[in-house]
Amino acid sequence: MLRSIFLISCICSLSLYCTHKAMEPNTPTNSPELGMEYTPEASTIRIWAPSAQAAQILLYASGTQEEPEEQYDLKKGTNGYWEARIPGDQKGRFYTIQTKHKGQWLEETADLYARAVGVNGKKGQIIDLAATNPPGWDTDQRPELKSPNDIILYELQLRDFTKHQSAGNPHGGQYLGLAESGTRNPAGQASGLDHLRVLGITHVHIMPAFDFRSIDESLPTDERPYNWGYDPQHYNVPEGSFASDPYDGALRIKEFKTMVQALHKAGIRVVLDVVYNHTGGPNEESVFNLIEPDYFYRLNSNGSYSNASACGNETASEKNMMRRFMVESVLYWAKEYHIDGFRFDLMGIHDIQTMNAISAALHKEDPSIFIYGEGWKAGDSPLPDSLLALKANVSKLQSIAAFSDEMRDGLKGHVFSPDKKGFVSGEPGLEESVRFGIVAATQHPQLDYKKVNYSDAPWAPKPSQCINYASCHDNHCLWDRLEISCPGTSTEDRQRMHKLALATVLSSQGIPFLHAGTEFLRTKQGVENSFESPDAINLIDWNRKGRYLEVYEYTKGLIELRKNHPAFRMPTSELIQKHLEFLPSEGHANFIPYILKDYANDDKWESILVLLNGSDQAIDYALPEGIWTVVVDQYRVNERGIHSMKGSTVQVPKFSAMILFNDLH
Repeated sequence: MLRSIFLISCICSLSLYCTHKAMEPNTPTNSPELGMEYTPEASTIRIWAPSAQAAQILLYASGTQEEPEEQYDLKKGTNGYWEARIPGDQKGRFYTIQTKHKGQWLEETADLYARAVGVNGKKGQIIDLAATNPPGWDTDQRPELKSPNDIILYELQLRDFTKHQSAGNPHGGQYLGLAESGTRNPAGQASGLDHLRVLGITHVHIMPAFDFRSIDESLPTDERPYNWGYDPQHYNVPEGSFASDPYDGALRIKEFKTMVQALHKAGIRVVLDVVYNHTGGPNEESVFNLIEPDYFYRLNSNGSYSNASACGNETASEKNMMRRFMVESVLYWAKEYHIDGFRFDLMGIHDIQTMNAISAALHKEDPSIFIYGEGWKAGDSPLPDSLLALKANVSKLQSIAAFSDEMRDGLKGHVFSPDKKGFVSGEPGLEESVRFGIVAATQHPQLDYKKVNYSDAPWAPKPSQCINYASCHDNHCLWDRLEISCPGTSTEDRQRMHKLALATVLSSQGIPFLHAGTEFLRTKQGVENSFESPDAINLIDWNRKGRYLEVYEYTKGLIELRKNHPAFRMPTSELIQKHLEFLPSEGHANFIPYILKDYANDDKWESILVLLNGSDQAIDYALPEGIWTVVVDQYRVNERGIHSMKGSTVQVPKFSAMILFNDLH
């Protein structure tokens, strides 16, 4: 009976999807370029609004001027395209678009394809993009990346990372803050850009830095509320609250590029967190709806907005012009801003065909651009799951990775049950979920997939399509989660648990992902989702780097060990099956021993033994035959060796990782 209901539901969803496609207007692929095109001789604006009865562009001297100086009618062409040419040099002027539907003029809005806006995104700005390039931009290059398996991701929010007074940054909370070198905390230790460079990560994942709605940019810097920025307003424009002057549309572009250039010079690639799955604010006020109402969204059969994003709407990526918008948008960021990768918020809302079109376009531009996202959605959608870029459909995605919530919740406990423990804090029964992450969600003969928490089968064809992590900006950061779920546990033991989680992520196959500040036990004082909490909760306190220097050095050592040893980053599932062997746990609960054997992935060490002890007791483990050198223990990482032993047993302390190698040569 349930199966029949499920099949009927799928058929109805597919029928609704096909109906929407059948109703879509003709949108040929050889359509004109949209948005504002500037030359000193004239500026041309093009929009797509097939149901509009009229359209006009209004020109202003400033982004705050209330009455327009001029207006021009747009002329309707074929296939729903409208165009207006404004003679003369219009550089620096601001503009809005207004369309007429069903006999009514809609509110003015900045252009859907706007590439520069004034304060709070109310008006677009006409600029010369070439004039926004910082010195040396033409020679800016992406740092070398030989393989996606070499990637180590680090997620940060621009305001979080540099604004605390302990960061010692003159441009705290701004694009220029992340471009600033030489900053130090009160103890004289590197903060900001220099911290990232020395830590050794390869990619900085910058949380939303496109123009979003929730912060009033006109307020003085210290009076602006905090927000993560997952409420998109203009997708092709940098956010003004991170700029030194939010009123100057060109300046924020230059400062964003300056940030990217500085990171590239430091050997770090840049990932932009993109949120194409929904728009922020009231639906009737979105730039999509003020240009072509309802087209860009998925609607339920009763005409209401579908809400798989849990934010009030979801965009319809399967529609031609939404797909085109997304493809052109990411290409614009890759070309104009030299962005090296994209993280897709709630990627599971987008259809597979669109995500593959994005992958094809970006990888044609540069094969080394990295694409990944959340392989889930936050609610029901009219589009069938079989067509969506969900985690279960990663095998249908081309060179696109997804997050492994299996390992995340295996390590620290169910994300929505803060009091639950995980493998690293002594909860038995989660070993298989952690092993699932260790093999990067790929097929492995030793795994019992029925015991994995969320997946009963592997979903990653290649290890580079699996992102392993213990925490991110969502929910509790790792240190707070351990404190909440382990009341009465000593600070020393929680510190051991924290390091064990980082050691597991950084020694596993796949792509490791770190939350900013986790390397020195970042806290948000127990706040679970701090998206609109004040700076006092969100800002990273760089004094903690000195206070927990051992954890920082430990994390830095793990990163260096991973980068130096290809055994930890095998490129195929076949190599993992051949060289990664899980060893008997000898009856110990919450204990995962495995070996990377036979010079895995051409590693210089013949065998690497990884012992992960998530129990509250020390474990004596019988070593395989040979001379073994410890390079990671509960306190430190030393690739040259901490100490060596022959045969016999080794004691793995509670809540700790131990990594040893055996090299006959």
